[in-house]
Amino acid sequence: MLTLPFPENEADRLIALQSYNIFDTAEESDFDAIASLASAICGVPIALITFIDEKRQWFKSHKGTEFTENLRELSFCTHVIASDDDILIIPDARLDERFVDNPMVTGETQITFYAGVPLVNEDGFALGTLCVIDQKVQTLTDDQEQALKTLGRQVVDKLELRRKVASLEKANQDLLNSNVLIQKFASMAAHDIKNPLSSILLTSQALKIRQEKLGDEGCKRLVDLNITSTKNLLELVEEMLAYSKSPSLLLAKKQNFELNSLINKVISLLAVPENVGIILPSQSHKLYFSIIALEQILINLLSNAIRYTNKEKSYIKIRFEQDDDFYRLEVEDNGVGIAEQYHEKIFSNNFTLKITDRYNKKGSGIGLSTVKDLLNVLNGNIYVKSVPGEGATFFIAIKK
Repeated sequence: MLTLPFPENEADRLIALQSYNIFDTAEESDFDAIASLASAICGVPIALITFIDEKRQWFKSHKGTEFTENLRELSFCTHVIASDDDILIIPDARLDERFVDNPMVTGETQITFYAGVPLVNEDGFALGTLCVIDQKVQTLTDDQEQALKTLGRQVVDKLELRRKVASLEKANQDLLNSNVLIQKFASMAAHDIKNPLSSILLTSQALKIRQEKLGDEGCKRLVDLNITSTKNLLELVEEMLAYSKSPSLLLAKKQNFELNSLINKVISLLAVPENVGIILPSQSHKLYFSIIALEQILINLLSNAIRYTNKEKSYIKIRFEQDDDFYRLEVEDNGVGIAEQYHEKIFSNNFTLKITDRYNKKGSGIGLSTVKDLLNVLNGNIYVKSVPGEGATFFIAIKK
Protein backbone atom coordinates (compact mmCIF):
# COMPACT_ATOMS: atom_id res chain seq x y z
CA MET A 1 0.00 0.00 0.00
CA LEU A 2 1.40 3.39 -1.02
CA THR A 3 2.12 5.92 1.71
CA LEU A 4 1.56 9.50 0.61
CA PRO A 5 3.62 12.15 2.43
CA PHE A 6 2.39 15.74 2.77
CA PRO A 7 4.30 18.95 3.52
CA GLU A 8 3.64 20.38 6.97
CA ASN A 9 2.39 23.62 5.37
CA GLU A 10 0.20 21.82 2.83
CA ALA A 11 -2.89 24.05 3.20
CA ASP A 12 -0.88 27.26 2.78
CA ARG A 13 1.12 25.66 -0.03
CA LEU A 14 -2.04 24.94 -2.01
CA ILE A 15 -3.23 28.52 -1.57
CA ALA A 16 0.14 29.81 -2.79
CA LEU A 17 0.03 27.42 -5.75
CA GLN A 18 -3.36 28.75 -6.86
CA SER A 19 -1.98 32.29 -7.08
CA TYR A 20 0.20 31.29 -10.05
CA ASN A 21 -2.71 30.06 -12.22
CA ILE A 22 -0.33 27.59 -13.83
CA PHE A 23 -2.44 24.44 -14.02
CA ASP A 24 -3.79 23.45 -17.44
CA THR A 25 -2.04 26.34 -19.21
CA ALA A 26 -0.58 25.99 -22.69
CA GLU A 27 3.00 24.95 -23.42
CA GLU A 28 5.56 27.73 -23.03
CA SER A 29 8.91 27.64 -24.80
CA ASP A 30 10.86 28.97 -21.80
CA PHE A 31 9.80 26.05 -19.60
CA ASP A 32 10.21 23.53 -22.41
CA ALA A 33 13.76 24.74 -23.00
CA ILE A 34 14.67 24.18 -19.35
CA ALA A 35 13.24 20.65 -19.41
CA SER A 36 15.22 19.85 -22.56
CA LEU A 37 18.39 21.27 -21.01
CA ALA A 38 17.89 19.20 -17.83
CA SER A 39 17.49 16.05 -19.94
CA ALA A 40 20.67 16.79 -21.90
CA ILE A 41 22.80 17.73 -18.88
CA CYS A 42 21.75 14.69 -16.85
CA GLY A 43 21.98 12.32 -19.81
CA VAL A 44 18.48 10.86 -19.37
CA PRO A 45 15.56 10.66 -21.85
CA ILE A 46 12.82 12.16 -19.68
CA ALA A 47 12.64 15.52 -17.91
CA LEU A 48 9.53 17.05 -16.37
CA ILE A 49 8.49 20.35 -14.84
CA THR A 50 5.61 19.42 -12.58
CA PHE A 51 3.18 21.08 -10.19
CA ILE A 52 1.23 19.21 -7.55
CA ASP A 53 -2.19 20.09 -6.16
CA GLU A 54 -4.49 18.12 -3.86
CA LYS A 55 -5.03 15.16 -6.17
CA ARG A 56 -2.80 15.34 -9.22
CA GLN A 57 0.66 15.98 -10.54
CA TRP A 58 0.44 18.13 -13.66
CA PHE A 59 3.30 18.48 -16.18
CA LYS A 60 3.94 21.99 -17.44
CA SER A 61 6.73 20.60 -19.61
CA HIS A 62 7.28 16.95 -20.48
CA LYS A 63 10.42 16.14 -22.43
CA GLY A 64 10.55 12.51 -23.56
CA THR A 65 6.99 11.49 -22.68
CA GLU A 66 3.48 12.13 -23.99
CA PHE A 67 1.91 12.05 -20.53
CA THR A 68 0.71 15.42 -19.18
CA GLU A 69 -0.36 14.44 -15.69
CA ASN A 70 -0.32 11.74 -13.05
CA LEU A 71 -2.15 10.87 -9.86
CA ARG A 72 -0.50 12.50 -6.89
CA GLU A 73 -0.52 9.23 -4.97
CA LEU A 74 1.68 7.65 -7.66
CA SER A 75 4.02 10.61 -7.99
CA PHE A 76 7.67 10.44 -6.97
CA CYS A 77 7.63 14.23 -6.88
CA THR A 78 5.18 14.37 -3.98
CA HIS A 79 7.99 12.92 -1.84
CA VAL A 80 10.27 15.75 -2.99
CA ILE A 81 7.92 18.57 -1.95
CA ALA A 82 7.28 16.91 1.41
CA SER A 83 10.98 16.73 2.21
CA ASP A 84 13.31 19.44 3.46
CA ASP A 85 16.06 18.18 1.15
CA ASP A 86 17.11 20.23 -1.87
CA ILE A 87 17.28 17.16 -4.13
CA LEU A 88 15.96 13.59 -4.11
CA ILE A 89 17.98 10.99 -6.04
CA ILE A 90 16.79 7.39 -6.46
CA PRO A 91 19.30 5.35 -8.49
CA ASP A 92 17.05 2.26 -8.63
CA ALA A 93 13.39 2.61 -7.55
CA ARG A 94 12.99 -1.17 -7.65
CA LEU A 95 15.16 -1.35 -4.54
CA ASP A 96 13.52 1.53 -2.67
CA GLU A 97 10.77 0.42 -0.27
CA ARG A 98 8.85 3.65 -0.91
CA PHE A 99 8.43 2.84 -4.61
CA VAL A 100 8.95 -0.89 -5.04
CA ASP A 101 5.18 -1.48 -5.39
CA ASN A 102 4.45 1.75 -7.25
CA PRO A 103 2.65 1.09 -10.59
CA MET A 104 4.96 3.66 -12.19
CA VAL A 105 7.80 1.26 -11.38
CA THR A 106 6.09 -2.09 -11.93
CA GLY A 107 3.92 -1.03 -14.88
CA GLU A 108 4.58 0.04 -18.47
CA THR A 109 6.50 3.19 -17.58
CA GLN A 110 9.11 1.12 -15.68
CA ILE A 111 10.65 4.07 -13.87
CA THR A 112 13.99 3.04 -12.45
CA PHE A 113 16.10 6.15 -12.00
CA TYR A 114 14.64 9.38 -10.62
CA ALA A 115 16.18 12.70 -9.52
CA GLY A 116 14.09 15.74 -8.59
CA VAL A 117 14.58 19.19 -7.08
CA PRO A 118 11.74 21.10 -5.41
CA LEU A 119 10.49 24.35 -6.98
CA VAL A 120 10.46 26.53 -3.87
CA ASN A 121 9.01 30.02 -4.21
CA GLU A 122 10.14 33.15 -2.35
CA ASP A 123 7.76 32.34 0.52
CA GLY A 124 9.24 28.90 1.06
CA PHE A 125 6.45 26.81 -0.51
CA ALA A 126 7.39 23.84 -2.67
CA LEU A 127 5.02 24.20 -5.62
CA GLY A 128 6.30 21.30 -7.66
CA THR A 129 9.52 19.85 -9.06
CA LEU A 130 12.00 19.74 -11.88
CA CYS A 131 12.83 16.05 -12.30
CA VAL A 132 14.69 13.70 -14.63
CA ILE A 133 13.78 10.04 -15.20
CA ASP A 134 15.22 6.97 -16.86
CA GLN A 135 14.20 3.34 -17.26
CA LYS A 136 17.62 2.11 -16.22
CA VAL A 137 19.86 2.58 -13.22
CA GLN A 138 21.60 5.93 -13.23
CA THR A 139 23.35 8.35 -10.93
CA LEU A 140 24.31 12.04 -11.11
CA THR A 141 27.70 13.65 -10.74
CA ASP A 142 28.13 16.58 -8.39
CA ASP A 143 28.15 18.95 -11.36
CA GLN A 144 24.93 17.44 -12.71
CA GLU A 145 23.26 17.80 -9.30
CA GLN A 146 24.27 21.46 -9.10
CA ALA A 147 23.10 22.06 -12.65
CA LEU A 148 19.71 20.50 -11.89
CA LYS A 149 19.32 22.71 -8.82
CA THR A 150 20.29 25.79 -10.85
CA LEU A 151 17.74 24.93 -13.51
CA GLY A 152 15.14 24.47 -10.79
CA ARG A 153 15.78 28.01 -9.57
CA GLN A 154 15.41 29.25 -13.13
CA VAL A 155 12.00 27.58 -13.32
CA VAL A 156 10.95 29.40 -10.14
CA ASP A 157 12.30 32.71 -11.52
CA LYS A 158 10.29 32.28 -14.71
CA LEU A 159 7.26 31.27 -12.70
CA GLU A 160 7.53 34.41 -10.56
CA LEU A 161 8.05 36.52 -13.66
CA ARG A 162 5.00 34.94 -15.25
CA ARG A 163 2.90 35.75 -12.17
CA LYS A 164 4.17 39.34 -12.02
CA VAL A 165 3.42 39.87 -15.70
CA ALA A 166 -0.12 38.56 -15.11
CA SER A 167 -0.44 40.88 -12.11
CA LEU A 168 0.72 43.85 -14.19
CA GLU A 169 -1.69 42.92 -16.97
CA LYS A 170 -4.53 42.80 -14.47
CA ALA A 171 -3.48 46.15 -13.00
CA ASN A 172 -3.37 47.58 -16.51
CA GLN A 173 -6.83 46.20 -17.26
CA ASP A 174 -8.13 47.65 -14.00
CA LEU A 175 -6.66 50.99 -15.03
CA LEU A 176 -8.33 50.75 -18.43
CA ASN A 177 -11.63 49.88 -16.74
CA SER A 178 -11.15 52.84 -14.41
CA ASN A 179 -10.55 55.12 -17.37
CA VAL A 180 -13.70 53.84 -19.05
CA LEU A 181 -15.62 54.53 -15.84
CA ILE A 182 -14.13 58.03 -15.69
CA GLN A 183 -15.17 58.71 -19.28
CA LYS A 184 -18.69 57.41 -18.70
CA PHE A 185 -18.92 59.25 -15.40
CA ALA A 186 -17.78 62.50 -17.00
CA SER A 187 -20.26 61.99 -19.84
CA MET A 188 -23.08 61.41 -17.37
CA ALA A 189 -22.03 64.47 -15.38
CA ALA A 190 -22.10 66.56 -18.56
CA HIS A 191 -25.70 65.50 -19.10
CA ASP A 192 -26.51 66.25 -15.47
CA ILE A 193 -25.03 69.74 -15.73
CA LYS A 194 -27.56 70.52 -18.45
CA ASN A 195 -30.38 70.30 -15.90
CA PRO A 196 -29.38 73.28 -13.71
CA LEU A 197 -28.31 75.15 -16.84
CA SER A 198 -31.80 74.66 -18.23
CA SER A 199 -33.24 75.96 -14.98
CA ILE A 200 -30.99 79.02 -15.15
CA LEU A 201 -31.97 79.63 -18.77
CA LEU A 202 -35.70 79.35 -18.12
CA THR A 203 -35.67 81.55 -15.04
CA SER A 204 -33.49 84.10 -16.79
CA GLN A 205 -35.88 84.27 -19.72
CA ALA A 206 -38.83 84.67 -17.38
CA LEU A 207 -36.92 87.31 -15.41
CA LYS A 208 -36.23 89.28 -18.57
CA ILE A 209 -39.93 89.32 -19.47
CA ARG A 210 -40.93 90.47 -15.98
CA GLN A 211 -38.29 93.15 -15.96
CA GLU A 212 -39.91 94.59 -19.04
CA LYS A 213 -43.04 95.04 -17.00
CA LEU A 214 -43.66 96.38 -13.54
CA GLY A 215 -41.49 94.84 -10.81
CA ASP A 216 -43.12 92.43 -8.33
CA GLU A 217 -42.21 89.90 -5.63
CA GLY A 218 -42.18 87.11 -8.16
CA CYS A 219 -39.16 88.73 -9.75
CA LYS A 220 -37.21 88.41 -6.48
CA ARG A 221 -38.17 84.72 -6.19
CA LEU A 222 -36.87 84.02 -9.69
CA VAL A 223 -33.63 85.82 -8.93
CA ASP A 224 -33.18 83.74 -5.77
CA LEU A 225 -33.85 80.55 -7.69
CA ASN A 226 -31.37 81.62 -10.32
CA ILE A 227 -28.67 82.28 -7.73
CA THR A 228 -29.32 78.95 -5.94
CA SER A 229 -29.14 76.96 -9.17
CA THR A 230 -25.96 78.73 -10.16
CA LYS A 231 -24.29 78.04 -6.82
CA ASN A 232 -25.27 74.37 -6.93
CA LEU A 233 -23.97 74.11 -10.47
CA LEU A 234 -20.65 75.67 -9.52
CA GLU A 235 -20.33 73.31 -6.58
CA LEU A 236 -21.01 70.30 -8.81
CA VAL A 237 -18.43 71.50 -11.33
CA GLU A 238 -15.85 71.97 -8.55
CA GLU A 239 -16.48 68.43 -7.33
CA MET A 240 -16.09 67.05 -10.85
CA LEU A 241 -12.86 68.99 -11.37
CA ALA A 242 -11.45 67.60 -8.13
CA TYR A 243 -12.50 64.09 -9.13
CA SER A 244 -10.96 64.41 -12.60
CA LYS A 245 -7.59 65.21 -10.98
CA SER A 246 -7.84 62.38 -8.46
CA PRO A 247 -10.44 59.66 -9.29
CA SER A 248 -9.82 57.99 -5.93
CA LEU A 249 -11.63 60.91 -4.26
CA LEU A 250 -14.88 59.46 -5.56
CA LEU A 251 -14.55 56.57 -3.11
CA ALA A 252 -12.01 57.76 -0.55
CA LYS A 253 -13.39 61.18 0.32
CA LYS A 254 -16.09 60.18 2.79
CA GLN A 255 -17.80 62.66 5.08
CA ASN A 256 -20.77 62.98 7.39
CA PHE A 257 -23.94 64.44 5.91
CA GLU A 258 -27.71 64.41 6.31
CA LEU A 259 -29.51 62.46 3.59
CA ASN A 260 -32.53 64.72 3.08
CA SER A 261 -30.26 67.75 2.78
CA LEU A 262 -28.35 66.02 0.01
CA ILE A 263 -31.60 65.00 -1.73
CA ASN A 264 -32.86 68.59 -1.59
CA LYS A 265 -29.57 69.74 -3.10
CA VAL A 266 -29.98 67.23 -5.92
CA ILE A 267 -33.58 68.36 -6.49
CA SER A 268 -32.39 71.96 -6.80
CA LEU A 269 -30.14 70.85 -9.66
CA LEU A 270 -33.06 69.40 -11.59
CA ALA A 271 -35.87 71.08 -13.48
CA VAL A 272 -38.82 69.53 -11.64
CA PRO A 273 -42.18 70.10 -13.37
CA GLU A 274 -45.10 71.31 -11.25
CA ASN A 275 -47.00 68.03 -11.72
CA VAL A 276 -44.16 65.95 -10.22
CA GLY A 277 -44.04 65.54 -6.45
CA ILE A 278 -40.92 64.23 -4.75
CA ILE A 279 -41.46 62.58 -1.37
CA LEU A 280 -38.39 62.39 0.87
CA PRO A 281 -37.74 59.90 3.69
CA SER A 282 -39.87 60.88 6.68
CA GLN A 283 -37.03 60.65 9.18
CA SER A 284 -33.63 62.29 9.30
CA HIS A 285 -30.72 59.96 8.48
CA LYS A 286 -27.03 60.62 9.06
CA LEU A 287 -24.64 58.98 6.60
CA TYR A 288 -20.87 58.72 6.36
CA PHE A 289 -20.07 58.23 2.72
CA SER A 290 -18.82 59.81 -0.51
CA ILE A 291 -21.20 62.70 -1.18
CA ILE A 292 -20.28 63.04 -4.84
CA ALA A 293 -20.84 59.32 -5.49
CA LEU A 294 -24.30 59.26 -3.90
CA GLU A 295 -25.11 62.61 -5.49
CA GLN A 296 -24.45 61.24 -8.98
CA ILE A 297 -26.54 58.14 -8.31
CA LEU A 298 -29.49 60.22 -7.10
CA ILE A 299 -29.21 62.73 -9.94
CA ASN A 300 -29.47 59.96 -12.49
CA LEU A 301 -32.34 58.08 -10.86
CA LEU A 302 -34.41 61.20 -10.09
CA SER A 303 -33.76 62.67 -13.53
CA ASN A 304 -34.95 59.46 -15.20
CA ALA A 305 -38.06 59.33 -13.00
CA ILE A 306 -38.91 62.91 -13.95
CA ARG A 307 -38.29 62.39 -17.65
CA TYR A 308 -40.16 59.11 -18.11
CA THR A 309 -43.60 59.79 -16.75
CA ASN A 310 -46.91 60.08 -18.56
CA LYS A 311 -49.24 60.81 -15.65
CA GLU A 312 -51.03 64.06 -14.96
CA LYS A 313 -49.94 63.76 -11.34
CA SER A 314 -46.60 62.07 -10.93
CA TYR A 315 -44.72 61.20 -7.78
CA ILE A 316 -41.26 60.01 -6.80
CA LYS A 317 -40.89 58.37 -3.38
CA ILE A 318 -37.48 57.96 -1.80
CA ARG A 319 -37.11 55.46 1.03
CA PHE A 320 -34.04 54.71 3.12
CA GLU A 321 -32.90 52.19 5.69
CA GLN A 322 -29.58 50.81 6.87
CA ASP A 323 -28.12 47.82 8.65
CA ASP A 324 -24.68 47.02 9.97
CA ASP A 325 -23.19 46.58 6.52
CA PHE A 326 -25.22 48.50 3.95
CA TYR A 327 -27.07 51.71 3.22
CA ARG A 328 -30.25 50.84 1.30
CA LEU A 329 -32.17 53.26 -0.91
CA GLU A 330 -35.38 52.82 -2.86
CA VAL A 331 -36.51 55.25 -5.56
CA GLU A 332 -40.10 54.61 -6.65
CA ASP A 333 -42.08 56.40 -9.35
CA ASN A 334 -45.43 55.99 -11.09
CA GLY A 335 -44.03 56.60 -14.57
CA VAL A 336 -44.11 54.59 -17.78
CA GLY A 337 -42.46 51.52 -16.23
CA ILE A 338 -40.08 48.98 -17.75
CA ALA A 339 -40.95 45.60 -19.26
CA GLU A 340 -39.50 42.64 -17.36
CA GLN A 341 -37.26 41.47 -20.23
CA TYR A 342 -35.33 44.76 -19.93
CA HIS A 343 -34.82 44.77 -16.15
CA GLU A 344 -31.19 43.70 -16.50
CA LYS A 345 -30.45 45.10 -19.96
CA ILE A 346 -31.08 48.72 -18.90
CA PHE A 347 -27.85 48.56 -16.88
CA SER A 348 -25.79 47.59 -19.94
CA ASN A 349 -23.61 50.14 -21.63
CA ASN A 350 -25.33 52.13 -24.41
CA PHE A 351 -28.59 50.16 -24.08
CA THR A 352 -31.74 52.24 -24.50
CA LEU A 353 -35.43 51.41 -24.61
CA LYS A 354 -35.75 53.58 -27.72
CA ILE A 355 -38.59 55.58 -26.23
CA THR A 356 -38.81 59.35 -25.94
CA ASP A 357 -39.14 61.20 -22.64
CA ARG A 358 -41.53 64.00 -21.71
CA TYR A 359 -39.27 66.40 -23.62
CA ASN A 360 -39.44 64.21 -26.76
CA LYS A 361 -35.82 63.12 -26.39
CA LYS A 362 -34.30 59.63 -26.31
CA GLY A 363 -31.90 58.41 -23.63
CA SER A 364 -28.18 57.97 -24.26
CA GLY A 365 -27.82 54.58 -22.56
CA ILE A 366 -25.00 55.97 -20.42
CA GLY A 367 -26.64 56.88 -17.12
CA LEU A 368 -27.82 53.59 -15.62
CA SER A 369 -24.78 51.64 -16.86
CA THR A 370 -22.51 54.18 -15.17
CA VAL A 371 -24.54 53.95 -11.97
CA LYS A 372 -24.14 50.16 -12.13
CA ASP A 373 -20.37 50.46 -12.68
CA LEU A 374 -20.08 52.99 -9.89
CA LEU A 375 -21.96 50.75 -7.47
CA ASN A 376 -19.73 47.81 -8.43
CA VAL A 377 -16.71 49.87 -7.41
CA LEU A 378 -18.53 50.80 -4.19
CA ASN A 379 -19.19 47.11 -3.44
CA GLY A 380 -22.88 47.77 -3.90
CA ASN A 381 -25.60 46.74 -6.31
CA ILE A 382 -28.76 47.94 -8.01
CA TYR A 383 -31.80 46.24 -9.48
CA VAL A 384 -35.29 47.25 -10.57
CA LYS A 385 -38.84 46.01 -10.14
CA SER A 386 -41.38 47.42 -12.52
CA VAL A 387 -44.74 46.94 -14.20
CA PRO A 388 -45.21 48.73 -17.54
CA GLY A 389 -47.64 51.59 -17.19
CA GLU A 390 -47.53 51.52 -13.39
CA GLY A 391 -44.02 52.76 -12.63
CA ALA A 392 -40.70 51.40 -11.40
CA THR A 393 -38.78 51.01 -8.15
CA PHE A 394 -34.98 50.97 -8.11
CA PHE A 395 -33.34 49.22 -5.17
CA ILE A 396 -29.82 50.32 -4.26
CA ALA A 397 -27.51 48.75 -1.66
CA ILE A 398 -24.21 50.47 -0.89
CA LYS A 399 -21.49 48.98 1.29
CA LYS A 400 -20.74 51.18 4.31
